Amino acid sequence: MAVSPGFSIPDPHEIDSLKGKVSAVEWQLRCDLAATYRLCAMHAWTDLVFTHISVRLPDEDGEERFLINPYGVLFDEMTASALVKIDLDGNIKQDTPYFINPAGFTIHSAVHSAREDAGCVIHVHTPYGIAVSVQKAGLRRYTQFSMQVYDDVAYHGYEGIALDLEERDRLIHDLGEKNLLILRNHGTLTVGENCAIAFLRMYFLENACKTQILAQSIGGEDQLHEESEEMGHRVAGQSAVAFQKGFGDNLIWPGLMRKLQRSNPGYDH
Repeated sequence: MAVSPGFSIPDPHEIDSLKGKVSAVEWQLRCDLAATYRLCAMHAWTDLVFTHISVRLPDEDGEERFLINPYGVLFDEMTASALVKIDLDGNIKQDTPYFINPAGFTIHSAVHSAREDAGCVIHVHTPYGIAVSVQKAGLRRYTQFSMQVYDDVAYHGYEGIALDLEERDRLIHDLGEKNLLILRNHGTLTVGENCAIAFLRMYFLENACKTQILAQSIGGEDQLHEESEEMGHRVAGQSAVAFQKGFGDNLIWPGLMRKLQRSNPGYDH
């Protein structure tokens, strides 16, 4: 969508609600995704409007479609009705006053097109995640946080702002079957069957990165203890159930929704 100078972006709370105008399944996914945006804002995992979270929708007329954030709407004000439905070619498939960021489309369409299990994809630019992404050794097995996800982390080299659609094939190749991706010099990404699982993976990855940077800030490599590969595998196996659909999501999501309703209601508009 071409955007001319002087464009205006409407307040997401002032647009008409789509409740009752889309299927019950789509509306629930819209609410879950809007809530995920606000939860990321609550945890300070935002970069103004410059990162994205997406959700796969049920196919319509044999066409894959997913929801992504409109450009210009902050994470902490995201609503279910403001989210934009697009196809894998980046075409907007609904009436909306908004437009989308093409960089978000490039990354998220790549993952959704290649991974049937990618119900939700979260991509963020946090200082701690980026700080780890620039380290040649990447994530280290310094903490329980890191060992819970270490075996499931892949890496993708930096290619500039993600506007080149040809990068999608390389991103898909690098991610493979892993569920967490560190984009070198850029940020982090997680995949989940639903918003809750993707969020939980990002929670552990972000805390792994944060604790790594904090540990490194007070001691050189010779003063830090990294656990063995064997111990890393053991902790990953012990933690696997937390990321299984029907367990981890049921364990954390209801409480997160209650907290969100107390602190920042309105995502379900």
